[in-house]
Amino acid sequence: MRVLIVGAGIAGLAAARGLLAAGHAVTVLERAPAPRDTGCALTLWSNGTAVLRDLGVRIEGAGQRIEALDVRSARGRPVMVVDTGSLEARFGAPVVVIPRRSLLARLAEGLPEETVRFAARVTRLHDDGRSVRVQTEDGTTYQADLLIGADGVNSQVRTALFGSAPATVARPTGAATWQGLIPAPFDLGSRALLFLGRQGGVGLSPAGDGLLQWLIDLRRRPGTDLDHPHRALPALRARYAAWASPVTDLLASLSEKDLELFPHRRHRPPLRWHRGRSALIGDAAHTMPPILAQGAGQALEDVATLLRALTAPDVPGALRTYEKTRRPRRPWPPPRPPGASRPPAPEPPSRANPPYAPPPPYPPAWRPGRSPCSSEESATGSEGSTTSLGANAPGARGRGLSLKPLEIP
Repeated sequence: MRVLIVGAGIAGLAAARGLLAAGHAVTVLERAPAPRDTGCALTLWSNGTAVLRDLGVRIEGAGQRIEALDVRSARGRPVMVVDTGSLEARFGAPVVVIPRRSLLARLAEGLPEETVRFAARVTRLHDDGRSVRVQTEDGTTYQADLLIGADGVNSQVRTALFGSAPATVARPTGAATWQGLIPAPFDLGSRALLFLGRQGGVGLSPAGDGLLQWLIDLRRRPGTDLDHPHRALPALRARYAAWASPVTDLLASLSEKDLELFPHRRHRPPLRWHRGRSALIGDAAHTMPPILAQGAGQALEDVATLLRALTAPDVPGALRTYEKTRRPRRPWPPPRPPGASRPPAPEPPSRANPPYAPPPPYPPAWRPGRSPCSSEESATGSEGSTTSLGANAPGARGRGLSLKPLEIP
């Protein structure tokens, strides 16, 4: 089977490895001009590392295995301990913190040359139910039996399949993360720390090779002092001055070049994750708050489920199985029983009830039922459809919907 994958991030490269191992012909189209070697580190829990193991990806010698996650209050009071060593013993896969560039390099190891085509921005897509055809910005056309959209939160494939309605477009959530991957100013051993308080959350994780991954999650108001490193650093030091060590030690050790701002953007997961012979995986299908450290893990679960479904010969049927298995089966929040009253309105802010609350996992009006340190960019109808990201695809045939021309930035 010929497979096209849009996006050479974690999800796209993992899918490519699995499909190549199953004997399929795979081409990955990546809009970036070269392999991405930037970004911070990410946490892979046992679900993600188990999938990597099954894909034959070596993670030994990369990153740091985590034995426990200590959760503390802003003043340093112990709140709880997550025994990640017990998770490893139970599931047979460790919890690790690994630089994104290191994980991408391990995923790309052993892939045949020409598997990944760089500077290949997809502009048109045509799926007639029998095959899929895409065109890239330079006019090159690719045809395959299956298309996988692994192109991140601002997915072009998602837009092509389901349109650009406001409900499916990635939007700011009002939260942001200041973060960095730096030479460790102190030794955490093999334990990660998470501090939670009214001002936000602060995470510290050893990332291997003497590196420390740090992050600060907070509410974001564009145009404030927290938007630019030269103003953010003194503001963060003042904001967290009363927090326990090593939070204050971290902030004292940072310089402006150590800060990277990651505004949170999320989209409402589409009602369908596939259409015809095209399917979505990873952030293209669902996004998660970075503080949950499950973006990469859930993307890898998507890959494992899709590979298992594709052992069946019928591609559209396999994609239906994939969607049915991975997508939530009930809405969230669940509907109220007849006659049930609405929950009481929250109290207005006061000294006893300060206005800050930790950022919600999703904007209140969205809240899907289920489902990154650095962002990864990388209309429902009948099974056959014609859609275009730049203009109506020439010569497109088959049943379905033709979307209005849409320009992707």
